[in-house]
Amino acid sequence: MGLEALYQVYNVTPFLEDHPGGDEVLLAATEKDATDDFEDVGHSDSAREMMEKYHIGEIDSSSVPAKRKYTPPQQAVNSPEDTGSAAKILQFLVPMLILGIAFAFRYFSKKEE
Repeated sequence: MGLEALYQVYNVTPFLEDHPGGDEVLLAATEKDATDDFEDVGHSDSAREMMEKYHIGEIDSSSVPAKRKYTPPQQAVNSPEDTGSAAKILQFLVPMLILGIAFAFRYFSKKEE
């Protein structure tokens, strides 16, 4: 068996409201190795001691699945000859046709009176 690192696991949920930096800081460091986030801040000795009560276990690094890079789904590229250009023409012609029918109806209904 190789020398795999053990990650320390903490449940800081009860500390969210009391964290001096706000709960956003803790939430941004969830589900990952937050060692660098914690060390970069320069926590006091009392903060390090406080962590002991939130320690819930360890996890073997070899059991952590590799991160997968998110790949967005491919979208079809619309060509200029697509139905989009036909729809634009119809959006213009249909109202013009309705307007023309309304004027014709009004014109012919006045002549009959």
